[in-house]
Amino acid sequence: MSATPDTVTVPRTGSASTAGAGPRPRRFGRRLALGDPSAPRWERPALWGLVILSGVLYLWNLAISGYANSFYSAAVQAGSTNWEAFFFGSSDAANSITVDKPPASLWIQELSVRLFGLSSWSILVPEALMGVATVFLVYVIVRRHFSAGAALAAGGVLALTPVAVEMFRFNNPDAMLLLLMTLAVYLTQRGIASGKVRWVVWAGVVVGFGFLTKQLQAFLILPALAAVYMICAPVITRKRLLHLLAALGGVVVGAGWWVAIVSLVPASMRPYIGGSQNNSFLELTFGYNGFGRLTGNETGSVTGGTTTAGAGSWGATGITRLFGSEFAGQFGWLLPAAVILMVGAFVVMRWRPRTDLRRATLLLFASWMIVTFLVFSFAGGIFHPYYTVALAAPIAGTVGVSIGSLWEARDRVWVRIVIAVALLATVGWAWILLSRSADWLPWLKVVVLIVGLVGAALVLLPRRGKALAAATVALLAVGSLLAPAAYSVETASTAHTGSLPSAGPTVSGGTGGFGGGRGGGGRAFGGGTGTGTGTGTAPGAGTGTRPGGAGGFGGGGTGTFTPPGGTGTGTGTGTGTGTGTGTGTGTGTGGGRGGFGGGGGGLFGRTTTVSSALTKLLLADSSKYTWVAAAIGSDSAATYQLATQKSVMPIGGFNGSDPSPTLAQFKADVAAGKIHYFIGGSIGRSNGGSSASSAISAWVTANFSSQTVGGVTLYDLSGGVPTK
Repeated sequence: MSATPDTVTVPRTGSASTAGAGPRPRRFGRRLALGDPSAPRWERPALWGLVILSGVLYLWNLAISGYANSFYSAAVQAGSTNWEAFFFGSSDAANSITVDKPPASLWIQELSVRLFGLSSWSILVPEALMGVATVFLVYVIVRRHFSAGAALAAGGVLALTPVAVEMFRFNNPDAMLLLLMTLAVYLTQRGIASGKVRWVVWAGVVVGFGFLTKQLQAFLILPALAAVYMICAPVITRKRLLHLLAALGGVVVGAGWWVAIVSLVPASMRPYIGGSQNNSFLELTFGYNGFGRLTGNETGSVTGGTTTAGAGSWGATGITRLFGSEFAGQFGWLLPAAVILMVGAFVVMRWRPRTDLRRATLLLFASWMIVTFLVFSFAGGIFHPYYTVALAAPIAGTVGVSIGSLWEARDRVWVRIVIAVALLATVGWAWILLSRSADWLPWLKVVVLIVGLVGAALVLLPRRGKALAAATVALLAVGSLLAPAAYSVETASTAHTGSLPSAGPTVSGGTGGFGGGRGGGGRAFGGGTGTGTGTGTAPGAGTGTRPGGAGGFGGGGTGTFTPPGGTGTGTGTGTGTGTGTGTGTGTGTGGGRGGFGGGGGGLFGRTTTVSSALTKLLLADSSKYTWVAAAIGSDSAATYQLATQKSVMPIGGFNGSDPSPTLAQFKADVAAGKIHYFIGGSIGRSNGGSSASSAISAWVTANFSSQTVGGVTLYDLSGGVPTK
């Protein structure tokens, strides 16, 4: 949270593009490669230290999480063996259905797997390198117009944000999305500095590619980019408008080429669009992954704490939402400081001209932060704590730029007071967040508080030489970053699997997103009857009706879940309770899941271990079949696909609620001898959506004989005709 001035303000005359811009922006490559006499000697070693720290934190013991999110890892496996699956983002190499996102984030992982073979390292290393690149890019953006200390502060805040550590060690699309959004900020900054249209056009292309990573979430940055360019660019108003129209064209081109191809290819010649109810990418974009995330009306998705969709079905919304226990520890350690310092920095810069580049940089980060925070606070649909990684870079940039501006003006008493207040707010907020994990490193909050109090006292002193300044900077950094750093180390040392990862230790009071907390989490996707009961650290109760026992999801605890048909186990403590009932042959037992409040895997997380006997059975005569098996839900199918590296049909897509395939289509595939086994069970119908998966399950169980191998119930469909 600190910075040391090392730049010299160069008086400007002439063009509006440079008027009032402050320290002269240097060519970054030249400064690193050839040296810069005006840069402090410690800058380059410090920068490489930041890069190495990020790399170690994101790469250390990376394989601990195995395939991490098996849903995406299975799609990577498919795309690494089949180019059609690569292009469309199919869940399986036989191209029955796509994942419920565009495929851009999968492409990088799939190319890595094609080069190095399928492993957790080949899937996750690209994500880690994206994290290092994002940290470096934040440093570059801040360093163009601010001191080395300010840039290092920004990079350090991002590197040590717990949710960033989690997502840069995971294979969800969010890592690539954050990198692309940060790159768009850099390109826009260059456009504001030069007034040349090519920079904002490239920024638009990058945002368009972000759309191909996680659809409309990429567009959250557009208001910030457009508004700041319109305010600060050094060209006349008409040109600014034309430049923004050109940038919009870049967005259309960056995203539209793939969307156009998918829309023009006949449905019979491509996989079904996962997550949609009518095989339409546009429906997926504006429905399930679009406006449904704002309103809560997401047909075919799971619901949160209520049985129906709608605003608030994933927990209470409002301006205080992200300060809750399941969210704040993920990203928000420096959020109070960012707001306080931002206000102070804007006051310091209040008399600068419209085209001032330092203020423009602060506006870019701050407006990005504010827009994203507000959208996340009031979004009524599916919302998971790891989404907050989108706030990590704008908060880091806002802190770095703001402290850089204030530190240079610290001769003023009121500026020192602002910095001291920001530090005290940070350590006070850290005390609250650490208290939510009372049994985890209980001494840490005391150390943070003491360091913060001493640091605030030193900040208030007038400037007294380099030694005092260095001590103050050190205490500012330690007081601000020690707590999130500890959370980050805990995150990096813990295995995270499933679809809903979370950073840091388990916290109390987490509602987890499935209404009232995570109660019982027993989940056996196999057939038969199953129940799930448990307790959680968060108050609340829930019920579940998914076969195999999908108890109400309460807070706290940890749990592991075997493949469909097996037994889920878990432990948890607290007051939340939940029960679940279902039908099938498997059983499910469990306590409170570790969830959004911390711990290991997420909601759909299960181990990816399949018994050797079952693997051998699935691989027998596998070359004769298009799919060695079919299973309800992509998450379930992924378990077997990764074990066999053969295509497994994910019936109904991620939630089992997509009409792919229909019962008639499935019967036709069985009659044609394309599917060898059906793995029993159903995850049921979620928030409307198609009931095709339930119809398929009922038809198979009524007409084919079952067997149990490795604790998993399956049906042999190879004859193509009923056996009952």
